[in-house]
Amino acid sequence: MSELKRTPIYPEYKDSGAKTVDFGGWDLPVQFSGIKHEHETTRTKAGLFDVSHMGEILVKGSKSREFLQYVVTNDVSKLTPNRAQYSFMCYEDGGTVDDFLIYMMEEDHYLLVVNAANTDKDFDWLVQQNNYDASELQLTNVSKDYVQLALQGPRAEEILQSVTDQNLADIKFFRFDSSVYFSGINTAAIVSRTGYTGEDGFEIYINAENGRALWNLLLQAGKDKGLEPIGLGARDTLRFEANLPLYGQELTKDITPIEAGLKFAVKVNKDSDFVGKGRLKEQVENGTDKKLVGIEMIDKGIPRTEYLVYADDKEVGFVTSGTQSPTLQKNVGLALVKSEFAVEGTELYVQVRKKQLKAVVVKTPFYKREK
Repeated sequence: MSELKRTPIYPEYKDSGAKTVDFGGWDLPVQFSGIKHEHETTRTKAGLFDVSHMGEILVKGSKSREFLQYVVTNDVSKLTPNRAQYSFMCYEDGGTVDDFLIYMMEEDHYLLVVNAANTDKDFDWLVQQNNYDASELQLTNVSKDYVQLALQGPRAEEILQSVTDQNLADIKFFRFDSSVYFSGINTAAIVSRTGYTGEDGFEIYINAENGRALWNLLLQAGKDKGLEPIGLGARDTLRFEANLPLYGQELTKDITPIEAGLKFAVKVNKDSDFVGKGRLKEQVENGTDKKLVGIEMIDKGIPRTEYLVYADDKEVGFVTSGTQSPTLQKNVGLALVKSEFAVEGTELYVQVRKKQLKAVVVKTPFYKREK
């Protein structure tokens, strides 16, 4: 059995009482003080996440935009420096290779931030699609160079502002600044107004050598404002309530972005061809056989991942994610079901162990923060 990988922040976990687990080959904290408490802390104050296991891939060269237009679903031509974009890479049949963020650093220079477990697969996929000369396009896996921290919650800006002279209010949603300096740290960081919690906040990329210093600086700066370190457990319940997809559950090689309800990041009418365009265009124009929906349990029980869903005594889909929502105090889930059963108010039944428990299709997201 291979040894688990650890982020540069790992030595700091112990001081915060972390309970770590094997997460896709990484030794990461599932919780520090308790999942429900950490969830509420992020919703009401602020949470600090170590997400350094995420992958980073550089795409550079005179053909970089042309190449990205071919391998991703969104329209990269709409990007300008210091802007980020959510996108997908898909297979020819429309199934999802991965979902990720694209940062346009400058002309002919992009940074892709991909899911940790998919980093090697994604990089290999990009290499396979590359028909350009090395002088025109360079692909580099730079994941080991970065520590990525996410500071999320209503007090995130206030806390981060206390340790930098950069005016963070200037960084709008899905924009970033690649030259932010923090107190006592002599290297610049990328600060992006993005996140995976449904709250306002930032994702921060800094060189691996300064990661621990930044982690401790932020925890100290936010101590009096309620900031706490947050683990994977609350990260999952937070993103779930906000209806943010998790690769491997809401998106897979067998689930297209259109089926997952993420059409906004699939530009089937952009000028350039892209991998999977034919299949995705067909789904956009003609609809899909299955759709991702929110469900709320009527009977007592929690809809867990892969539980089967029934209607009229026939299997019509399965649960992709589900939990007791810490914010709503309701048992809710996301389920991929046949389209005719995806209408709000439709009664469904979830197979929970030996019983079929009643649920109803509801509107998503389950949680949306007040502006």
